[in-house]
Amino acid sequence: MNYWLLKSEPDAFSIDDLRKMPGKKDHWDGIRNYQARNMMRDDMKKGDMAFFYHSSCAVPGIVGTVEIVKEAYDDHTALDPESGYYDPKATPENPRWCMVDVKFKKKFKEIIPLTDLKQNKKISTMTLLKKGNRLSIMPVTKAEWNAILAMAEG
Repeated sequence: MNYWLLKSEPDAFSIDDLRKMPGKKDHWDGIRNYQARNMMRDDMKKGDMAFFYHSSCAVPGIVGTVEIVKEAYDDHTALDPESGYYDPKATPENPRWCMVDVKFKKKFKEIIPLTDLKQNKKISTMTLLKKGNRLSIMPVTKAEWNAILAMAEG
């Protein structure tokens, strides 16, 4: 099993939005970075777990967990001119972008703010905490996963 961190702006799609979806599932679309796409396409597998991270908000941080329930498939939003994720270079024959389906697992009692994550020495080498890393999808090691779950439990 692999572990991941998925970032979303809560005013666009929050963990509460996911929890309200039918079956508590939805597709994770709109990834328009090749490195993030490649990880999602090549490495993300059904059954993998991920942290749900709220970004670009007053208090960015980890708010809960989700499970990958469907592996990568074509992101239809790339082909839709009405979508904010439209890519004019994408075609049905070469869609360029993919998405996975995720399912809500747990919302933490309290957000684990980025400031607290930065202070935890057990995760000091975590990709999220590296300077200049702005990827919306990133791998998490099992040790990092366990350390963050321990933070969530207080």
